[in-house]
Amino acid sequence: MMIEVYSTSTCPICDKTKDLLTKWNMPFEVKMIDNDKALLAEFTKVTNGARTVPQIIIDGKCIGGFSELTELHMDGFFDS
Repeated sequence: MMIEVYSTSTCPICDKTKDLLTKWNMPFEVKMIDNDKALLAEFTKVTNGARTVPQIIIDGKCIGGFSELTELHMDGFFDS
């Protein structure tokens, strides 16, 4: 499972998301969009124009943010 987290350096919910994924022992890649125009353009395309962070991509599909991540976890999505 490939997890990507689009984030900014000033977003406390982004930090909370990354801490939670670390706690769950889920490997993920962080994509900081605040100072990278190419990543910002990628973020806009991949998330279909989302304006908030974090945005979480799982296996190429944007699932949303922190709330959606925790809902998936509670629903057993990450259980092996």
